[in-house]
Amino acid sequence: MTIEQRGAAHVVTHALARHTLSELRSADTEQVAFRKGLVKLGRICGYELIDGAMATEEVPIETPLTETTGERVSGLDDVVIVNVLRAATPFVEGLLKAFPTAKQGVISAGRNEDAGMNSDGEFPIDIDYAKLPEITESDTVVVADPMLATGSTMCTVLDRVLDAGTPDALFVLSAVSAPPGIERVTEQYPAADVVTVSIDDRLDDDGFIVPGLGDAGDRAFRTT
Repeated sequence: MTIEQRGAAHVVTHALARHTLSELRSADTEQVAFRKGLVKLGRICGYELIDGAMATEEVPIETPLTETTGERVSGLDDVVIVNVLRAATPFVEGLLKAFPTAKQGVISAGRNEDAGMNSDGEFPIDIDYAKLPEITESDTVVVADPMLATGSTMCTVLDRVLDAGTPDALFVLSAVSAPPGIERVTEQYPAADVVTVSIDDRLDDDGFIVPGLGDAGDRAFRTT
């Protein structure tokens, strides 16, 4: 299995995930390649979640020659993927390659940059739109956002998600995370498992992840 526990988070160590993240980090990676890289990374992370966190069951199979026993993943029809707009859109596109029958929710949430970061390292968060399916006790919920920085956005999103129901399992999935964001999420939502491809060094004075990969939304959609 290529998901390892590191402190309060779980890190996807698959070689192709690390390779893809390195391409995403590069300032030379242009819009199309960046967006495609997020799709690829989402797909890899989805497969890793299946391998590392979902159970399998034995099932009888009749081949063209004989009867035998095989394995199938349990619960693939009980997955909810929450897209934190807008940066997570290509990331979620990749996740859906692994979970094609998942229910989907969307939450448009972002920092109020004008208000700035307070002394506790948090930003006020604006939610412009939210649409979530009903979440049941049999569901596995994956909340996807490429960057987990201060944790302010993610905690606000998780409030909305848990208002929709209490799942069997809850994953916060990112490409890169900073220690303050991991700490804030795991302290406020102990039932959530933080899964990331990299735990980066720190946040800068503006609350951006260092070394990070820049503004994922701007790079994917070619905006400033």
